[in-house]
Amino acid sequence: MKYTIESYIDIAKNIIDGQRPENKIYRHLALTEDKDVFGLMAGADLIRDNFFKRQIHLCAICNAKSGKCSEDCKFCSQSKFHTSDINVYPLMSKIELQKGAYELMDTDVHRYSIVTTGKGLAENEVRQVADALKDLSLKKMSYCASLGILDDADMDYLKACGVGRYHHNLETCRSHFDAVCTSHTYDDRINTIKKAKKAGLSVCSGGIFGVGESMAQVLELAFELRELKVDAVPINFLTPIPGTSFEGKNNLTPLKCLKIISIMRYVLPDTDIIICGGRISNLKLLHPLVFQAGANGIMTGNYLTTKGKQLQEDLEMISQLGFKAQDQN
Repeated sequence: MKYTIESYIDIAKNIIDGQRPENKIYRHLALTEDKDVFGLMAGADLIRDNFFKRQIHLCAICNAKSGKCSEDCKFCSQSKFHTSDINVYPLMSKIELQKGAYELMDTDVHRYSIVTTGKGLAENEVRQVADALKDLSLKKMSYCASLGILDDADMDYLKACGVGRYHHNLETCRSHFDAVCTSHTYDDRINTIKKAKKAGLSVCSGGIFGVGESMAQVLELAFELRELKVDAVPINFLTPIPGTSFEGKNNLTPLKCLKIISIMRYVLPDTDIIICGGRISNLKLLHPLVFQAGANGIMTGNYLTTKGKQLQEDLEMISQLGFKAQDQN
């Protein structure tokens, strides 16, 4: 089926009106050719503007424990199965965990997240992270944690200490997961998300693209995230890091990245979509177009083991595009 710009706009208007397209229409959207990506984006931009106006969500992370991960995620430089040259260190002290948050006190960053390596933190480490966030006196910013696979008691403790959101990516869709990771299961990840929701935490969960998935599998992941009713979807694009299993893998182009963002917006119209790792290296000169493709947020600053844009650069880009940073709660 051939879509025109008007066709994409009509689909977007129906979505805004609460009319979910049939799956066959989503499948056609996923087959959009490069020459038609800007038409696809026009509809995604309309949806984003309806639900989020001109406000852009800004988040930042602290890599609080790095390297020696027991898991075999093929894209990750922190896996013990890989030979990447990265900094390796244990869980930061309470003062170190808080330092990044204090540095962001008077900025436009909306959320600050503590991220750690490993399948999951031990109970005492979870409490160390939670207690550090609990003691922060910053009322404007919201706090998140990304600590791996945890049990119910850990989730409850995070919630009790004022953590508002738990981050735990699905990474990819179920049908492609074993090609990306074999040391734990897809259901382990889904169950972790359900435990976070049960504890009253909002959930940030998305994936990494460029790891061999098809566009049909991009759509499959979007449907799975919609079924889980996650609150935010981080989109990462593979940065092939030397020493990892995927060091030579990546079939992404800037237009394909924009297409992936747009597809996620059509499926998840009122969910935060935040562009994170690989934004600059994959989108290249087109990276400012992520908002027109449907995203309403970006991660600013550095990522886990790769460099990112600094906050002031991102704020200038946002302003020049006619957007503004989302107000802190």
